[in-house]
Amino acid sequence: MKNIYLFILTALFSVVMQAEVSVADKAALVDLYHATNGANWNTKWNLSAPVDSWYGVKVVGNKVIAIHLKNNNLEGQIPSSIVALTDLQELNLHKNKLSGEIPTALGNLKQLQVLDLSFNKLSGTIPASLTENVNLVTVSLYMNRLSGELPQGIGNLKRLEVLSVFNNEIQGEIPVSLYTMNNLKVLLLNSNQMSGNLSPRIAELTALENLSLFENNFKGQIPFELEKLNQLKEMNLSYNSFSGFTSRKLASLDTLNMTMFNDKGVAVLLNVGGNMNISTSIVSEE
Repeated sequence: MKNIYLFILTALFSVVMQAEVSVADKAALVDLYHATNGANWNTKWNLSAPVDSWYGVKVVGNKVIAIHLKNNNLEGQIPSSIVALTDLQELNLHKNKLSGEIPTALGNLKQLQVLDLSFNKLSGTIPASLTENVNLVTVSLYMNRLSGELPQGIGNLKRLEVLSVFNNEIQGEIPVSLYTMNNLKVLLLNSNQMSGNLSPRIAELTALENLSLFENNFKGQIPFELEKLNQLKEMNLSYNSFSGFTSRKLASLDTLNMTMFNDKGVAVLLNVGGNMNISTSIVSEE
């Protein structure tokens, strides 16, 4: 009798584990498939097979919690219907051919922790609604055609550790709220069109390990407060319009020794502070 009960329990468990996801979840996935030219994906979905067998889809407890479709030849636009996947924690569509704007509706995915839409052809602005995804840990939007400014409310993302939006057309200043993100480890804003000053409040980003503002239009003094960032291992502030002195410590940390553009647009080396003549450049330092 005991063996019979064990068999029944095992059978029931198997049925539960193989149960289909909700109609809403499946419909959202099918919509994504058709909206991104699924027939031409490198690895296609068999829409008649169970969802948990579909390439790149992770199902737990009958809920879709992750989509990993990087480098899979997705082409088209991300449908707003993807927000029906209310339990989604990871969305990775890196290195495809996606175009159009990032759906504002993504802000409704409250469980989302990883958003990677990098290396596509996305345009438009970064939706302010993304700042409502308070569980986000990683946001990778680099190598697109995004414009506009960083959302002013980005500081709402208190759990964020990685913000990577390099190689876009982002303008404007660094939002003040960003300096309150004390879990941020990686901040990559290089190769955009950003401007303004770098605030001394950068010292509040105590977990920061990698800072890149390379190739923008930042100006003014490089804050010495950067020296307070004890976790900082990599930094590149070069090819901006910063001016004035900096310290040897910061100069040695910068990948290109703080190469800057002068008022004529010519690349020069920023002067190092300390007991040095103002005309003495970094390149002469021992």
